[in-house]
Amino acid sequence: MSKSFLLLLAFLTCAAVTSIGQGRALTFQEAENQGVPFQHLDSLYKSAVHTDEHLAVFKTTEEQKSLQVAYAKLLQDLGNFLRENGFKWEKQIRGANRIYFRPDGSIDYFLFHFPEGQLAPDKEKKFNRLLSLFIQDYKFELTAGEKFAQCSAVKYSDI
Repeated sequence: MSKSFLLLLAFLTCAAVTSIGQGRALTFQEAENQGVPFQHLDSLYKSAVHTDEHLAVFKTTEEQKSLQVAYAKLLQDLGNFLRENGFKWEKQIRGANRIYFRPDGSIDYFLFHFPEGQLAPDKEKKFNRLLSLFIQDYKFELTAGEKFAQCSAVKYSDI
C-alpha cells in the first residue's frame, strides 16, 4: 500500500470516529439497532436533574428552573423550525424524547418515540429529517461542566 493511501485511510477513519454521535436524531429503536441504546448513553451522560443532587448536573432550585425554561425554549424553537419548514402535525401527537447534550449545549443525540398509531410513517420520517437538520446547529441555552441528558414526555401540535 502506498503512503498516500494509508494517510487517506487514517484520515477517513479519524473523520468517521469523530463524527459518530454528533447531532444524531434517532428513534429509541433505531438507536438500539445502531448499537447506541439509551441505557448505554445514560452511562456516558449525567442526568440533568435527579432526586439525588450528587447524581444531577443542575443541582440547585435556581439551576433547575433555568433548565426548565431552556428546555421549553428548545421545544418551542423546534416547533417553530418545523412550522417554517412546512411540517404540520394536524392533530396533537404524544411522544417522548431523551436529549443528550455536550457541555457547550450542542446536541449529540436526540432520541424520540411516538407510540404506534400516533404518527404516520411518512410523517415520522419527515419529522426525523427536519429534527436532524435542527439539531446540527442548535445550542441549548445552558452549558455545564460535563455532558448531560434530559428527557420528557411531550405533546406536539400545530400552533
